[in-house]
Amino acid sequence: METGTATNPSEKNAIVVGAGIGGLTTGLALVRHGWRVQLLEAASALQEVGAGLQLSPNAMRVLDALGVGEAVRAASFEPEALELRLGRSGRQVFRIPTGEAARARWGAPYLHIHRADLIGTLATALEAAAPGQISLNAAVEAYTQKAGEVQITLASGDQLAAQLVVGADGIHSKLREQMLGPDAPHFTGNIAWRATVPLDQLTEPPPPTACVWAGKGRHAVTYRLRGGTLANFVGVVERNDWQQESWSEQGSKADALADFSNWSPTITDLIDKADTHYRWALFDREPLPRWHDGAIALLGDACHPMLPFMAQGAAMAIEDAWMLAACVSGDRSVSAGLADYQARRLPRTAKMQAASRANMKTFHRRSSLSRLATYGPMWLAGHVLPGFVRSRQDWIYGHDVTRKDR
Repeated sequence: METGTATNPSEKNAIVVGAGIGGLTTGLALVRHGWRVQLLEAASALQEVGAGLQLSPNAMRVLDALGVGEAVRAASFEPEALELRLGRSGRQVFRIPTGEAARARWGAPYLHIHRADLIGTLATALEAAAPGQISLNAAVEAYTQKAGEVQITLASGDQLAAQLVVGADGIHSKLREQMLGPDAPHFTGNIAWRATVPLDQLTEPPPPTACVWAGKGRHAVTYRLRGGTLANFVGVVERNDWQQESWSEQGSKADALADFSNWSPTITDLIDKADTHYRWALFDREPLPRWHDGAIALLGDACHPMLPFMAQGAAMAIEDAWMLAACVSGDRSVSAGLADYQARRLPRTAKMQAASRANMKTFHRRSSLSRLATYGPMWLAGHVLPGFVRSRQDWIYGHDVTRKDR
């Protein structure tokens, strides 16, 4: 890697820090908008820790606009519905059909995909559009700015420069720390379990839906991946005895089973058949006061990490990527474009953070009275006013950042 690389005034040069979902989508969006892009990834290989994620219609519209929609569809599973069930009995509270109904109402499908498959699809598309521009083992330590240029320093001591730098370096972003100071996360009192199991190993496979299982002080989410051959499980439990914010820490099967004791056989069978049981503590963060500093901007988890209870973390990073590229691709200065990007995106992501926080409480009702007061009206609305239930998702799934008036 060259030291002291200078920008070419005749080209629009950008550096994207982080080659996760947000970084790769940003790189692809910038290339599509005429930028020359280099991605810097601290890891030695492109790999995504974790398992499944949900790609709602608002995210799929961006992926379609970037030309990777069909490849994403080929690697995904399309659920029949979004539903809420009671964790112990398995009784259905409500069901929102997806499939053709989602495409008709929101203009794109609702899909499930393995994170590694999405990373691979995006990386392949970016390599085809900008060959050789993903650099591994390239950890970024700091940045400086002068004369409309951002210079970044790598852990190796190398220095690179560009007209635009995007920090898509995740929840522990080095660039955010320099820009805004130390992070201030708040432990929610919840830990999350995750596991995957081949469907053919399960006695009680999960339904072919995006299913939330609600219970007293805990909830679970199940859905299928890789054409329906792999079951994905996430379980969230209110506990204060373990507070490690890491996706790669393993817990024990016994502890996971204890946390979901006497639950539906669908849940306990999935936990029992899993080979590994990862767990991480859930921390919440308030919206940041700003996302950019001159010609450097933050994106995705680096600026608006959110709890997983709206299944919108990846979708928000994908939306960010399109909006950032669009905002910096006109005749105005990069700094002015990034200010517009922040103004357009911050209200939506802050609202999503708040909604995710609220859903944590909705899924964990402890008393019989609070469960009846919460789930009773949901059940009634789902059976009597299904259109109303579906309309409650319009602000999320119907949002289209690729529209010119956005």
